[in-house]
Amino acid sequence: MTGRTMQKTVVCRTAKDMEDLGRGIGCACMPSDVISLRGSLGAGKTVFAKGVARSLGIREAIVSPTFTLVQEYEGRLPMYHMDLYRITSEDDFQMIGGEDMLYSDGLCIIEWSEIIDDILPSETLFVQITVNDDQSRTVTLEGNDRLLEKIGEQR
Repeated sequence: MTGRTMQKTVVCRTAKDMEDLGRGIGCACMPSDVISLRGSLGAGKTVFAKGVARSLGIREAIVSPTFTLVQEYEGRLPMYHMDLYRITSEDDFQMIGGEDMLYSDGLCIIEWSEIIDDILPSETLFVQITVNDDQSRTVTLEGNDRLLEKIGEQR
């Protein structure tokens, strides 16, 4: 996550903290925004995505699309929740229609986006979640300054 402009770090002690962080970011999301969620299995990527979804008025259950690869939700903005854990190349991503969603008027939330780093928009918000020894999460956010500016306002 180097070479990007603004960076913020937040410690989330509970799942509610993680969801609230996602909700705060989601309130500022606009069409064509992209959020890259990175972290180990069970780190809280889907909990963060749930918070974003709630801020968009989406009431459906938010689940990790590990096996379906993409879940689409309708809210204030269309939300495309992708899980690229099983994708092995940019070609695979393109074959599932990923680029169409990536550059749409919706919001893309992408778990395990490292495989498509080269085609992510320059204003992507990168969210790195690290599980700490006490099971809290350190969340490092970098990239989209407009979205990052909202963090201090929401917390």
